[in-house]
Amino acid sequence: MRLRQIALAARDLAPTVTALTEVLGIEVSFNDPGVGVFGLENAVMPMGDTFLEVVSPVRDDASALRWIEKRGGDSGYMVILQCADFAAFEAEVARAKRADVPAVWEGDFEGARAVHFHPRKLGAILSLDAMPTWDEWRWAGPNWEGHVRTERTGSIVGAELESPDPARLAGEWARAVGIDPASDEDGRPVISLPEGGRLVFVKGTGEGLAGLEVQVPDRDGFEKAARDHGVLGADGAATISGTRFIPAE
Repeated sequence: MRLRQIALAARDLAPTVTALTEVLGIEVSFNDPGVGVFGLENAVMPMGDTFLEVVSPVRDDASALRWIEKRGGDSGYMVILQCADFAAFEAEVARAKRADVPAVWEGDFEGARAVHFHPRKLGAILSLDAMPTWDEWRWAGPNWEGHVRTERTGSIVGAELESPDPARLAGEWARAVGIDPASDEDGRPVISLPEGGRLVFVKGTGEGLAGLEVQVPDRDGFEKAARDHGVLGADGAATISGTRFIPAE
């Protein structure tokens, strides 16, 4: 299992995508018409061999709209973990269900399977996904490799989830993914995924997906672009769509 894609929920797709592409130095590979079933439009952008998605509601009954309203604005929305193959996917989904993590949607497509788990206790939607091979990723479009741009930023290597009680939230995710948290050097609970990426649990006033840890090979270019857009924080992270993009150490 590895961290493969993060989705943000934003009221307005185009300006959000513009900010992300200009600050992070990435580009859109795909707009998936399939998300229309959820009342959404989207854009998917490769970041190395991981992916950043923005979803925006186009119907008043879209769950993403309710999520934006609950969070008080644009925010992190979904953490997508890839299982090694379909057999591993079936085992992981069955284990999560036995742990009483409620599934809210299941999709079985040609070349892809996915299950979404309810965000009520997790602070974000968890999606477990699988493709025929480890390197495929249907959600990014048929030619996503040609859209990879890593000069300024690289892969997403961590997801930061905030809660007034980080230990409790880490426990909920541990039950969902079947991996016990450890503590990092700052005493924060961390779940390290066996095939890459990590989930970090931090103190916050609300509960949700608050930030992404991102490889930044061009730190100067990243900071300049973020400063030009007015989104650079004092700690060197850029905040776009209610989500902090944190340069990985």
